[in-house]
Amino acid sequence: MNVPDCPDDVCVTCSDVAVRVRIVRLLDDGLAVVDTRQGHEEVSVALVTAGPGDEVLVHAKEAIAVLPEGR
Repeated sequence: MNVPDCPDDVCVTCSDVAVRVRIVRLLDDGLAVVDTRQGHEEVSVALVTAGPGDEVLVHAKEAIAVLPEGR
């Protein structure tokens, strides 16, 4: 998979706020590919129980919460 580089040396998941993303697919070692609406990024999902299609909040490339459906 070709994951694009972050523009301007700043990743959308490394800002000072949590970002809502959707999990595209799970990888090995507690990682996942997520859709940021600006492209795909690889993040850790080790702290949450989530799978493809779930929306999660990500901060500093770490999923910190699973969002309920419809929110």
